[in-house]
Amino acid sequence: MPMGHTATAQAGSGGLTATEHRLANGLRVVLSEDHLTPVAAVCLWYDVGSRHEVKGRTGLAHLFEHLMFQGSGQVKGNGHFELVQGAGGSLNGTTSFERTNYFETMPAHQLELALWLEADRMGSLLAALDDESMENQRDVVKNERRQRYDNVPYGTAFEKLTALAYPEGHPYHHTPIGSMADLDAATLEDARAFFRTYYAPNNAVLSVVGDIDPEQTLAWVEKYFGSIAGHDGKPAPRDGSLPEVIGEQLREIVEEEVPARALMAAYRLPEDGTRACDAVDLALTVLGGGESSRLYNRLVRRDRTAVAAGFGLLRLAGAPSLGWLDVKTSGDVEVPVIEAAIDEELARFAAEGPTAEEMERAQAQLEREWLDRLGTVAGRADELCRYAVLFGDPQLALTAVQRVLEVTAEEVQEVAKARLRPDNRAVLVYEPITPEATADQDENEEAAR
Repeated sequence: MPMGHTATAQAGSGGLTATEHRLANGLRVVLSEDHLTPVAAVCLWYDVGSRHEVKGRTGLAHLFEHLMFQGSGQVKGNGHFELVQGAGGSLNGTTSFERTNYFETMPAHQLELALWLEADRMGSLLAALDDESMENQRDVVKNERRQRYDNVPYGTAFEKLTALAYPEGHPYHHTPIGSMADLDAATLEDARAFFRTYYAPNNAVLSVVGDIDPEQTLAWVEKYFGSIAGHDGKPAPRDGSLPEVIGEQLREIVEEEVPARALMAAYRLPEDGTRACDAVDLALTVLGGGESSRLYNRLVRRDRTAVAAGFGLLRLAGAPSLGWLDVKTSGDVEVPVIEAAIDEELARFAAEGPTAEEMERAQAQLEREWLDRLGTVAGRADELCRYAVLFGDPQLALTAVQRVLEVTAEEVQEVAKARLRPDNRAVLVYEPITPEATADQDENEEAAR
């Protein structure tokens, strides 16, 4: 049996505990018992995301999120979905800059099925990966790109701002969806090499949370995952570090058929896992975290120049995080009016800092979000994997809120003053155009080709 150790309940953990184990092939296993309801969550994080891709082959990590549901050695076609849903469970997978994850929530007595399914595709996906499944899922991903990015209002904002905020050649310059051209160029051998490199037990963390018997669960994990060979050829991810401040305001104007003018901006902020990142999370919560925030009160309620205003944090561990500002204008209000008001509010916040009431409210809001994540077996399984993969220690998931509650108002003010500045942001301005203008633009582009 694999060896492991048991965590003791720590301050701020809400009494939750987790045990850690490692198989001989390198697979890390995290277990957390919770007998409140008869369900169990299985979560598998692979340490691979779009930051691991190279130029000309973007989108492979996201493509594999889909390929992993196209059958494996013992499970044909759509069988993974059929077996899980037929047993009363739910499942999905997602891809980010920094990881790819797969997860199932099952009735507790069906836990063995979920573990077998995950092990079968980790160990034998290449037996089922062929040109037909490759072409099928390539088309699915391309359609997803059209539906979520290319053919919806403001759909390309994330892609455009990311490309602005991270310079050309940076591992985070492109988003996980990848480009159409790269998806077309990817070959079956590209996919097989990608799988061999990254979909190995020693590049993964498996968490199981819920109404489980730890001893029996570990026996199943050893039975199904233990014989899968590890792989030592994974290259180190490229360096994602950048100067703390961009040093200038980067700007792009987008003329598209959108409902209203919009101002979106990405600020370069501290990396996840640092106290400064927790401090800036509190700052953005005070400034733009909901309808009680400063920017919402100023732009939507007082000035009535916007119909929506939000400011949130995209936490990243391998590169600077991004502060994500999103404002939709009201009526014919011009973007410079909005921008001036935002800069005024940010300057005032940097000069004065948050009030005691704002700090209390922001910390309570982040605490509630933390409780929401850990309050479900699926959310807790995901958080345990996240901290194991990105920071090497799943126990940090159980005490994350305590670190947020320890941050002072002075630290929040300090990071806001240093980072929430006009010369530290990439800006995207959307200007609406009519359908007729869009058609003329398309005709001109077609003629230019």
